[in-house]
Amino acid sequence: MMLSKWPMRSVSELQDEGILLVEDGNHGEYRPRNDEFGEGEYAFIRAADMNSGRVLFESAQRINDKAVARIRKGIGQGGDVLFSHKGTVGKLALASLDSPPFVCSPQTTFWRTLDQGRLDRRYLYCFMRSRAFTEQWMARSNETDMAAYVSLTAQRQLNVAVPAIEEQRAIAGVLGALDDKIEQNRWAARSLERLAREIFRAWFVDFEPVKAKAEGATAFPSMPQHVFDALPTHFVDSDIGPVPEGWEAKAIGDVVTAKGGGTPSTKNPEYWDGGEHCWATPKDMSRLSHPVLLDTERRITDTGVNSISSGILPVGTVLMSSRAPVGYLAIAGVPTAINQGFIAMVCDGPLPPAYVLNWALTSMDAIKAHASGTTFPEISKKNFRPLPVVVPTSNVIGAYQQTADPVYELLSASVKESERLARVRDYLLAQLLSGAVNVRP
Repeated sequence: MMLSKWPMRSVSELQDEGILLVEDGNHGEYRPRNDEFGEGEYAFIRAADMNSGRVLFESAQRINDKAVARIRKGIGQGGDVLFSHKGTVGKLALASLDSPPFVCSPQTTFWRTLDQGRLDRRYLYCFMRSRAFTEQWMARSNETDMAAYVSLTAQRQLNVAVPAIEEQRAIAGVLGALDDKIEQNRWAARSLERLAREIFRAWFVDFEPVKAKAEGATAFPSMPQHVFDALPTHFVDSDIGPVPEGWEAKAIGDVVTAKGGGTPSTKNPEYWDGGEHCWATPKDMSRLSHPVLLDTERRITDTGVNSISSGILPVGTVLMSSRAPVGYLAIAGVPTAINQGFIAMVCDGPLPPAYVLNWALTSMDAIKAHASGTTFPEISKKNFRPLPVVVPTSNVIGAYQQTADPVYELLSASVKESERLARVRDYLLAQLLSGAVNVRP
């Protein structure tokens, strides 16, 4: 990538001039101790809490006031660019201006623009995603015998291309508009997920419509009237406690086909070279922002598929990682084969994929309680299949499917659009920062 038309400034120079601050989290005695995690105002941000350019504050661990009082550096703020520099190196995220208080882990660095009139924070984030920046830190990441590591000293020796501030803002404006649309899609998709999950919990975990009818209600907001009118008003005992009359508690293995996968020999090129079929691993699941699997890192051939007993699983199969860790979940949006780290639920019985996915989400504590293993927890198909699931009457299942299926169709469309936008953004990023395309301030 050619950046010769713009001045290159080292991080140290920018820091000396009060333009930029680069700082990592606390080490040694100042970092939070194990007993200081739990409740607290400050999120503790690790590489795992960064995904697709976002800081995942909602799932990050928090530290208590005692830990915060001892911390000496690495206290982040809205607008910071976060860079993971040890172990998992190179993850980037831009903290929104309204971010809650947070602290960087020792493996995470914040890059903070101190003078927006000379270095635009959004431009800095764009530059740090460029090949020109990536090649720099990659060249420094193996300078020790430890895991991949770009020390704070090494980071301060990296260079940043600094065009005129008007050009920085123009570049950030173009790429930021695409990022904003991607973020809007993410927010919409997350809202759709929450809607489907909340309806599931209300109908099939808390039995709110049945309880409302038993108490004299004549309608329930999220349920079609004709379905509500047909609901029972009494509960009957089951193996898992009271369930609405006419509904059943069954083993999940009796209502879906649970399958495992496998890994074709990586030494046999016939299984891999030129492969056209998706082959999923829990690593693929860990990268998902939403529970829809649309692609995989690796693909296998017909011969590879034939070497796996579960073969190609159909669209709509609910995938759950069964080890390292237990609990990644997604609906297969494409036909896919899987490795041995899964339990796949083929929805060939009375329950549709959206129902099975949300059953697994709401039952995850019970699923994990049936896992075992000395090295890491794993749940076997033998232990999984007997787990109980409520099976409502067909009209209630159909009503939920009519509500949930469009939600997941919209979610899939949103994810696909965001992936297209990300490809356009990354292409423009390379063109803008190489000088091949100019934008007028």
